[in-house]
Amino acid sequence: MTLKLLTPVKIGSVTLPNRVVMAPLTRSRAGKPGDVPTDLNAEYYAQRASAGLIVSEGTVISARAQGYAWTPGIFTDAQEAGWKKVLKAVHAKGGHMSVQLWHVGRVSHSLLQPNGDPPVAPSAIIAGTTKCFPVKADGTAAFELCGQPRALKTEEMPGIVDEYRLAAERARRAGFDFAEVHAANGYLLHQFLAINTNQRTDQYGGSLQNRARLTLEVVDAVAKVMGSDRVGIRLSPHFTINDMSDTEMEAMTLYLCKELTARNIAYLHMAEAGWVGGKPSSQTFRQQIREAYRGAIIICGEQTAESGEQLLTQGLANAIGFGRPYIANPDLVKRIRLGAPLNQPDRHTFYGGGAKGYTDYPSLV
Repeated sequence: MTLKLLTPVKIGSVTLPNRVVMAPLTRSRAGKPGDVPTDLNAEYYAQRASAGLIVSEGTVISARAQGYAWTPGIFTDAQEAGWKKVLKAVHAKGGHMSVQLWHVGRVSHSLLQPNGDPPVAPSAIIAGTTKCFPVKADGTAAFELCGQPRALKTEEMPGIVDEYRLAAERARRAGFDFAEVHAANGYLLHQFLAINTNQRTDQYGGSLQNRARLTLEVVDAVAKVMGSDRVGIRLSPHFTINDMSDTEMEAMTLYLCKELTARNIAYLHMAEAGWVGGKPSSQTFRQQIREAYRGAIIICGEQTAESGEQLLTQGLANAIGFGRPYIANPDLVKRIRLGAPLNQPDRHTFYGGGAKGYTDYPSLV
């Protein structure tokens, strides 16, 4: 009997060959200088093109959106050309790819910011125990505690939205099949959604609707470029990493689900937090999400083929995201189909470096 995981699924206007999604994985291997995708990045993603959908590593939308060294951007001509090369390689193998549009907000450091400026955030609240990954004066990179952010001014909000729009335009020209708005994992849009990081008193703070305002403005801007049927969003309501804490995130998620349904966006990518020490998602909450959001749902977070299959058959998800298994198993779809054992990833090569631990994991013969 064929696993539902291996059957086609329509997400937005695109029919994907299977329901196995490669989740976004920061690998810090963009080309230097300029954080430009390279031939090595193209090879890496093309190796994994049998996934129903690849979601790119977090891709920064502007120079001040960066919190980690050597992560690719999509705000310069060179970066756009690099991604076009990646998409050409992925599409040649029959793959589909979504760009994850990323602004880290306060999870950054002046060493990563233009002119050594402070990072930006909803409010001037430092992520006290969180580390970013800046490049030092000698050209090396190392994890450092994040710097003190400054609060964005109300009049700066349209500029933030425009950065997402411009990045989406470059993504569309490069050939991405979808654009995913990253509103999860304690980064900028999540910081606006959450009560512990957003203490604003203007129209972007206070009430649940106000805290959701920027995220929905970004979704609308990206949808105007890509078409709503080519837009996704990533949420992580129970994540506590990056110094996040919010007693209202389930209510916020359900509010966003209804707003996103009204906008007919293609998919909702739920990053579940149990694997990083956050509260696991309950079946009740998953069911509430399913009832509130009518598009495709991708569930990601410590999933196996067996657990993912169960979520699919229960109707709680339309596709399943796999993260770390895709680091070491470029042919993950084939291994699932055959019930073959998985390669184990080498944690020492997760971030930075070259082909070792990146494109040299073996596929089944």
